[in-house]
Amino acid sequence: METLSLLAEGFATSLLPLNIGIVIIGVTVGLFIGAMPGLGSVNGVAIVLPLTFIVPPASAIIFLAALYYGAMYGGAISSILLGIPGSSTAVATTFDGRPMAQQGKAGLALIAAAVASFVGGTISVILFTLFAVPLAEVALRFGPAENFAQVLLAFTTFVGLGSEDPLKTVVMICLGLVLSTVGLDLISGQPRLIFGDIPGFYAGISFLVLAIGAYGIGEVLWTLEKSKSAPMVTAARVTFRELAAAFRTLGRTAKTMTIGSVLGFFVGMLPAAGATPASLMAYGVAKSMSKRPETFGKGNIEGVIAPETANNAASTGSLLPMLSLGIPGSPTTALLLGGMVMWGLMPGPMLFIEQRDFVWGLISSLYTANLFAVLINLALIPVFVYALRMPFSVLCCIVLVLCIVGGYAPDQRMHDVWLILGFGVGGYLLRKADYPLAPLVLALVLGPVMEKSFRQALIADQGNVFTFVERPLSATFIAIALVFFLLPLLKRLWSGQRQVSPAE
Repeated sequence: METLSLLAEGFATSLLPLNIGIVIIGVTVGLFIGAMPGLGSVNGVAIVLPLTFIVPPASAIIFLAALYYGAMYGGAISSILLGIPGSSTAVATTFDGRPMAQQGKAGLALIAAAVASFVGGTISVILFTLFAVPLAEVALRFGPAENFAQVLLAFTTFVGLGSEDPLKTVVMICLGLVLSTVGLDLISGQPRLIFGDIPGFYAGISFLVLAIGAYGIGEVLWTLEKSKSAPMVTAARVTFRELAAAFRTLGRTAKTMTIGSVLGFFVGMLPAAGATPASLMAYGVAKSMSKRPETFGKGNIEGVIAPETANNAASTGSLLPMLSLGIPGSPTTALLLGGMVMWGLMPGPMLFIEQRDFVWGLISSLYTANLFAVLINLALIPVFVYALRMPFSVLCCIVLVLCIVGGYAPDQRMHDVWLILGFGVGGYLLRKADYPLAPLVLALVLGPVMEKSFRQALIADQGNVFTFVERPLSATFIAIALVFFLLPLLKRLWSGQRQVSPAE
């Protein structure tokens, strides 16, 4: 009952005319920023952060949170229409969203992404509202050992639940982990894998550079090759009849939406996890639970719904450790944390007591931001679908420019542009050889987190490698990870037994 009264007080703040207008502007800007390849919520928040000082702190954080929500929605747009992730959180949406668009189902894919995002955001905000304090206590128990075990679990999910060759998946994970070590050592500060003392490698390899290159340039090269024998996808139409048909189709995916939302929220609330691994894990879980897993990657609507519910739920979940512990749950919330400090608001357990109006005003604004995001997204679907009508000769040039500009903009280094081109060719060749790109991307994102947690745990326990199994939470994660890693072998043994049994 106290929670409801606090939430009602929060709505008194978030429903002020100024804050309503800020939410609408925030989600609209975020929608377009998320749709631009290479930008995403991180760069969007960083770009507009200086502008927020013209409004009160509460309105500023509401604006940035709304932009964050809009970017989560917008990331699916370019993933579906262009085959290029608008942000890192929408990588998994590309796997089935792009094939749907190529089959003339772009409208259905966009509607599914928008509705799934709304469902994921709504469920996660409700969970946030009801269980903020208990979940904060659980998150407080996570140390380096638990963080390492959690990342290990994310990797083994792809090995055990993916349909690709497990050996190829392991190879791509290892390649991603190698790329994640490029740069300066976390502890000693010594340079590693800088390839002949090339200055650009001292800063490491950016995830956006790899994602834009492998999925952007690689997609252009792949489509150029295939377009010689296959025509480009024609533009999809979005009518009220198709909208109603889409909602009927989505009604049969309630289980996938619920699982993706809950999984995304809990993964997102863990420090250093974020929406990207949540969306990839949700995709793997949906694929393993499907009655037709072989259709994933070929235009299965559940392959769009699962990651979209998860990444929006994770974006809300990642706010929890930031507000309650002062620990950013994602790169975007790290920027929000910096903004709050600049505004004189100190995140941590005392924030819920000392700044109660601010906290619950922010929580209530997530409800309104989620509602306006889905309405604006659905209203603008015809605009985005219209992009499919462009000749590929024009679209190809636009995509290449967006990829290069999006990769250059964050750090403004020509070194990143050359890396984008190199990863583009590499991604194209890997795709021709049927190597999965998702494990590579995941390993590059989580590799630094895994290494840091591993070394911190060993240093804290004086080199005792058993520290990972002596702690109950990390031991549980490692046990589940071991089951996932051995799952392909168990499946092969089980299928072999079933084939032998009839003969007997």
